[in-house]
Amino acid sequence: MFGNDNKLSVYVQSSHSLKDMYLPWDGEFILSPSAGFSASPDDDAECGKGSSATFRNMDQYTWLSPSLWLSFLSIDDLERGKSLFHVDAESVPCQYDDIIFPPETSFRVNINTDSIQLRSISVMGRRFNREEDFSLYRQSNTGKLQFYGPGQLQITNTKCGDKTGCECGNERVLREICSSVLRHLENKCPDNACMNPLKPIGHCCNICGAIVSLEYTSEFDLESYRNRLTHTFLSLAKYSGVKMAISKVQRPESIFRIIPRGSIPEIQIVLIDNKNGSQTGSVAQEMAYDIMSDIQNHGKSFGIIRGNVILATATNTHRAPIPVGTILGTVIGILLCVSLIGAIIFLNRIGVLRLPPFGAFLFKRMEDESGEEISNMANKSFENPMFDGTTQSAPDAPALYTGEEALKGIVIRQAGVQFTNPLYDNSLSDV
Repeated sequence: MFGNDNKLSVYVQSSHSLKDMYLPWDGEFILSPSAGFSASPDDDAECGKGSSATFRNMDQYTWLSPSLWLSFLSIDDLERGKSLFHVDAESVPCQYDDIIFPPETSFRVNINTDSIQLRSISVMGRRFNREEDFSLYRQSNTGKLQFYGPGQLQITNTKCGDKTGCECGNERVLREICSSVLRHLENKCPDNACMNPLKPIGHCCNICGAIVSLEYTSEFDLESYRNRLTHTFLSLAKYSGVKMAISKVQRPESIFRIIPRGSIPEIQIVLIDNKNGSQTGSVAQEMAYDIMSDIQNHGKSFGIIRGNVILATATNTHRAPIPVGTILGTVIGILLCVSLIGAIIFLNRIGVLRLPPFGAFLFKRMEDESGEEISNMANKSFENPMFDGTTQSAPDAPALYTGEEALKGIVIRQAGVQFTNPLYDNSLSDV
């Protein structure tokens, strides 16, 4: 059973015996050498009575859906199914990635954004590294059935030339990515078991776990350090249930955590684990402590200036309500502070009190990168004192989402990362 309005290109891997077939108005079958169809109006006595099978509606899948992709560090990891964990913005193909739609599979995907940059794309066993060649393919009948929608895929054939890592480049479409994520979560982020969940840069929902951020020099090598973390920590049996995402991101900066002041690049390491109940997140937290200890002892040799750790702490199951008196006292305190600032400004204007120019005082101090006090301020602007690295509490941190590992699919990330398109894996049934 194919819907009348289905538009699709279907790859048929083997022979099938049918009683009836209802075809769409617009579509095609691509047959492997051993594939074909045979039809008979009678039931097969050896098979018993047949049943109706409806082909999946493939128009629901969009390029910016993280659930459609998995990534791998190497071809060997791809063959073993050893996939990587990413924040949502990096769970779809990034600007330096090589995309592979596995040959001998069927797919139809909506290009639902203005422009997507890729290094290359492979379809039906053919690799395209020039935009002109892929544009011609998209104009073919098969290309129109596989790729549709208003967006464009820009094939740049460009490598990441920075050993400290390259940003994914999907921040501009993060809203669309998150819309797709929430559609798969019934339009609501999962409830967090921890009292103070974390929000990684480039992620759509809060998580319970740990985030380690690194300041680095030009000598830092992202892949070399990823390998160190993988072999030094993730290879240990006690950390077998930990997922780690490491990438370069832009951390927003602000003055007094209020006024935006641009952003700076940093290396973000996100850790979660597969523990349950009161132990959820405890292993991820322990690994974060070990990483910080390793940075203290060996960080300089890897080009790391310093590392900061933030932890999700405690559970929300016994969270006590905030007393009304506390809320009222907080409001009164804020009002008194506002009144005091207003009084100072008024006295300054009438000449009773003289203050140095605000901009000259503030920005001189903030831009003086050599000053120790400014270095400390910049450091504190990211750290949350509630989640200091010395905290010993064990968070209840559930896994980020459930069900991702059941999806399979391919993209080859420039830094050696393989992305697979899970929608079209050979192991999936055609119906």
